[in-house]
Amino acid sequence: MANSTSRPQILIIDDELQVQKFLAIALKAQGYHVLQADCAEQGLQRLVLQGADLVILDLGLPDQDGRDVLAEIRSWSQLPVLVLSVRADESEKVALLDAGANDYVTKPFSIQELLARIRVLLRQQPQQREAAIFDDGQLKIDFAQHQVYLHGQVLTLSRKEYQLLALLAQHSGQLLTQPHILNALWGPSHQQDTHYLRILLAKIRHKLADDPVHPRYIATEPGVGLRFLAKSMLP
Repeated sequence: MANSTSRPQILIIDDELQVQKFLAIALKAQGYHVLQADCAEQGLQRLVLQGADLVILDLGLPDQDGRDVLAEIRSWSQLPVLVLSVRADESEKVALLDAGANDYVTKPFSIQELLARIRVLLRQQPQQREAAIFDDGQLKIDFAQHQVYLHGQVLTLSRKEYQLLALLAQHSGQLLTQPHILNALWGPSHQQDTHYLRILLAKIRHKLADDPVHPRYIATEPGVGLRFLAKSMLP
């Protein structure tokens, strides 16, 4: 999620554009930040790069069955997944719940019931809040509010961009290896996916105007990992 990270972020993966639009309108009206995808590949990519607090997952996707998408998510994350499908067979529901889905709603559905189920799933998630602020006079990171400021202006970051920047800043001066970072952001099954890290790092450096040759904030130790260079002026 971006700097609206105080708002839960929900990813909708559904190839029915009318359903996707209807859900997005209803969720935004409740104050949620919404990401949308109409196929498995797009949905997984957005989840990896932008993160989410909850996924609404259709099963009949054009490029991959929703069961496989659920398995991929469960290989590295325990975030809530609510299956939304026309498949109403009881054995299908049981199989999906056993495979790691947190809830199962059949189409057509009541939007009020769906919203209630979403609230329940989000309440069950532990709230992880850091109680510190990094501030070097130019860059400020409020870990409690998940807000980032550069020269006093709010800096818009995706959820994963924020997580990477916060992870590095909270270990200022320490060299964090690529496997450590990949595990922290995506889980143990993604420790070879260094291209995810390169994409995020490039985006963060661009937004911070941080020169990779002469970095102020993030230095790369080739083949090893990353080091956050700046020091907070706060005690």
